[in-house]
This record gives sequence, C-alpha cells and structure tokens, in this order.
Amino acid sequence: MKITEIKSHVLQCDMPEELGYSQQYYAKRTAHLVEVTTDEGVTGWGECFGPGNVALANKAIVERVIQPMVLGMDPLDRDVIWHKVYNLLRDHGQKGMPMQSLSGVDIALWDIAGKVAGLPIHKLIGGAHRREVRAYGYGMMLKRESVEDHVARFRDEAAEIIGMGFTATKMKTGLGPKADVRLCEAVADGVGEAQFMVDANHCYTTSDAFYVGRALDELGAYWFEEPVAPEDHDGYRELRAGLKVNISGGEAEFGRWGWRQILENRGLDIAQPEVCALGGITEYLRILALAHAHFTPVINHVWGSAIAVATNLQLLAAMPPMPGGLHPWEPMLEFDTTENRFRDHLLSDPLDIQGQVKRNGGMVSIPDGPGLGVTPDPEFIKRYEIE
Repeated sequence: MKITEIKSHVLQCDMPEELGYSQQYYAKRTAHLVEVTTDEGVTGWGECFGPGNVALANKAIVERVIQPMVLGMDPLDRDVIWHKVYNLLRDHGQKGMPMQSLSGVDIALWDIAGKVAGLPIHKLIGGAHRREVRAYGYGMMLKRESVEDHVARFRDEAAEIIGMGFTATKMKTGLGPKADVRLCEAVADGVGEAQFMVDANHCYTTSDAFYVGRALDELGAYWFEEPVAPEDHDGYRELRAGLKVNISGGEAEFGRWGWRQILENRGLDIAQPEVCALGGITEYLRILALAHAHFTPVINHVWGSAIAVATNLQLLAAMPPMPGGLHPWEPMLEFDTTENRFRDHLLSDPLDIQGQVKRNGGMVSIPDGPGLGVTPDPEFIKRYEIE
C-alpha cells in the first residue's frame, strides 16, 4: 500500500455570535481536516489544531512541505513517516505549526491502519480500559459586555450546562483578577454541588494567578488551567506548591522533549496534551507514557471538529488507569457547549455527544468502528471548505 495524496480541507463559517477568551474575540469558526488517500482505496482522516489564518498556513505545510516527503511511502509505517517528517523539519521548528501539521497527517495514518486491520484505534493501541467516558461541558465565554452582565450570565450558564446532564463545567476568565474572582464566585454558585474548572488561557502574571487561585481554593474549584504563560515553568511550579486547587496545562506544548521539561519541573497536577497539535497519536502515546511515568494524570485538551472528538474518544478509551485500584482516577472528555456545526453535523453518523450526556448520566460511548470509527460527509465538507 502506498500514499498517493494528502489533502487539506479548511472549513470556515460565521458563528451565531462573537465569543472570546482572555486573548481575543472571534466571530468565525475554523476546522482543518486532513485526508490521506492510498493506492488501495483506503482513506484516512485527521485534524490539525489551529484557527483562521493559522489553518491556511498549516494547509500549505501539509500539502506543499509534508506531502512531497511521504508520497509513495507505506501509510502503515507511521513511526517511520513521523520521524522522517520531524527530522527534516527540525531546523525549521520543533514546535508550533509544523507540529500541528504533522499531527493531522499522523492521525489520518492511524485511521488508515485501523481500517486496514478492521479494528478501532483503541484496539491498535492495546485495548479499551473503559467503554464510556465522563464528559465535562465548557462554556461561559467572554463577550463585549459589562462585568455585571458577565457575572449574571456566567451564573445562569453554569446552571444550564449542569442541567444538560454534564457533571462538571469549565469557565473562561480574562477580565482582570478582581473581576475574574467575581465570575468564579458566580459559577461556583451556579453549579451547586457539581465540579467546576477555570481556564485563564495564560493571561496572568504569577502574582495575579495567586490572587485568583487563592479564591479558587476557597470556592473548591477542581482545576486552574493555564494560569500563566506556558513558557513560565517556574511560575507553574510556584503555583502548584502554593495553592490547593489543581494546576493544569500543557495544551501549548509540542513533542516529547517539551513535555519532558514540563513534567520534570513538577508544575502540573493535571497534564492536558492536545493530540491535534503536539505531533498526532504517535507522539501523544509517548507523552502519555511520560506523564504517567511522572505520576501525572492526563485529561486531554479537545478543540475542533468531530474528527478531533473521535480521536480523543479513542485515546481516552485506551488510557490506562493511573495509578490504578478498585476505584481509579478517571479521565474526562472536554466538550465545548457553544454552537459548532463542524462537530455536530460533519459526520454521516453524528456522535451526538450532548444527546448521549443527557441520556446516559453525563457519559459518552467510545466509537467501535474501524479506525476513528467515524466518517465525514463529503457534501458537508464541500459546503464549508475555503481556499
């Protein structure tokens, strides 16, 4: 079997309303799908992390840089392909967009391998430790409105997400430390006895993160995500040592070498790798092993289309319990509750995550079809694809 073509499909649409997080507001949604075809008619699908113009830049890397390197190679030689691409691109970026681009290609190769074997990806990895996984719903995004309006909306939206059947929810911060504490208090009130988490998207200095984090200690938040810049390893270590709330992060790290530094630094209670950015499933499995070798639990970062969701469901199924026991600590699936047609309507047979959550007490089943276990609708892709 040989690779005959690698094609990027960048999908984009206007969102129903503008939303934001601590770094920016955005009014368009983007998804970057990767399609790998072979001479035996087997096609694999993957996804690259990165919105907007980043997706268009990654499309060029996928099609004009990576594709010529691997055309004619056997798609089942995933590790050979991974290292060939990484080694040839090492001089041009061990992190960032080259790794995002490689991620989408690698995921598609795993999809092909599963289809050839007639097995879901979790079987190729070693089997399913669980047949379903708990999902948490995140929302409570920033808007161009007053602090008072944010506070009222966050309280109501937190209660609404728990009412959907999710047993935990995650909010954004980024209005400033004092205003953000008010938002956290509103969410803690809205969720009642359910878990809530806080995602700062690295907007604080260490001192401001301590200010917000001490409030989260009192409010009983489960984790404090990306409180400071991903480069600030000392800040992460200081926050973990000085706060009760779990410190989480890692979505902006790439490859085993960067992750080794994070884990050896002991600055995270919970690791959050992003498989569509860090190098794909091949590299994710190495990073998962590194995290568990450091006894650091993993809850994957999930953002994007139904391909990203399906990929993460396969990985969550195959994630071994850590550290193990009769009632082990369990991972969760991150689920964006805002409107996302590239997740909800992309597939010929939708995953229906929100429906599953409502029907199954917050739980989501693992797809058991070959490869990723999902099939994109080509007509849907044509409708939203941009150049």
